Amino acid sequence: MQMGPWQILVIAIVVLVLFGRGKISSLMGEVGKGITAFKKGVKDSTAEIEKEASEAAKDVTPEEKDKA
Repeated sequence: MQMGPWQILVIAIVVLVLFGRGKISSLMGEVGKGITAFKKGVKDSTAEIEKEASEAAKDVTPEEKDKA
């Protein structure tokens, strides 16, 4: 079942009437903060993984044992 533009408009109006403009704007602000925090977390974890991979790749030579 596909929703047309009229059905979406009616749903939007009903939501606006039920919750009010102030509540919806504060909810969207919280959603925006959540998306920003999620993106920051993904970026930080990707940077950490890349840092660990580069550190592991730095020293790949085997240690030489003393030959006496």
